[in-house]
Amino acid sequence: MTWLFQALASAAVLGLYDVFKKRSVNGNAVVPTLFLSVCFGALIWAPWVIWCAVNGVESAPMKMLQVQDLSWLDHGRLLLKSTIVAISWVFSYFALKHLPVSVAGGIRATSPFWTLFGAVVLFAERPSGQQWLGIVITLISFVALSFAGRREGLVFHRDRWVFLMIGATLAGTVSGLYDKYLMGTVGYEASTVQAWFSIYLVLVMLPMMIGWWRRWWPRGIFVWRWSIPMIGVSLLIADYLYFEALRDEEALISIVSCLRRGGVLVSFAAGYILFKERNYRAKTPCILGILLGIVLISLA
Repeated sequence: MTWLFQALASAAVLGLYDVFKKRSVNGNAVVPTLFLSVCFGALIWAPWVIWCAVNGVESAPMKMLQVQDLSWLDHGRLLLKSTIVAISWVFSYFALKHLPVSVAGGIRATSPFWTLFGAVVLFAERPSGQQWLGIVITLISFVALSFAGRREGLVFHRDRWVFLMIGATLAGTVSGLYDKYLMGTVGYEASTVQAWFSIYLVLVMLPMMIGWWRRWWPRGIFVWRWSIPMIGVSLLIADYLYFEALRDEEALISIVSCLRRGGVLVSFAAGYILFKERNYRAKTPCILGILLGIVLISLA
């Protein structure tokens, strides 16, 4: 099944995306970092939006660069998606700045539970028995990874950054279910969603960037880093693979979302190698559980 491999590839790139985010916001101002990263994503798509509008959709050199003509209703739907994602990103960027990347990734990765619940209720999805087992093992491992962070001095029910990451996770879950509606029900092309979503993100984030620039609140110091544009680039690749997976009629949003959270494996390794995080003996069994769950889901 192609959509499974697309979901796994998306997870790997998404792990790199988390690494670039952590590298960019570590000791850096969050708002300009986030704004510049979404600007790079929009700059990649803007030329192809103009090209398709002027020369026609079929004139694009590759299908993955074709941007469909949209109605006002269609634009409203994609603007709503950008707004949901912006809320999730603002919460997650601030949380990631103050949490270990392995712990933040673990909390963020609990979203498949909420996505699974929504998919069963809203889309009547019914995973197979082996896939259910894989989902359960993966979710338990994710939760265990989150609680392993307590050994690093994080008291989850008292830490505001943990609550911010939980809020980001819930908003991300809503976005994932909405993606299934946009790709599977409405039938948008992945390139169209990506292009306009990237552009509208800039518009949604612009008021916050203006507020930071004009010092409407106490702000941190911003330092340019090479990893900032890589946030936008890696996200575009990960999301394109993700959207293409959702376009498959056989794709289950519960499975795709669970596999997509496998990107925590990449951020786990980066936390140890690049950011010198601690407590890896407690976290390693959790990571092995994640791997087992992904294998069960993929081979079902």
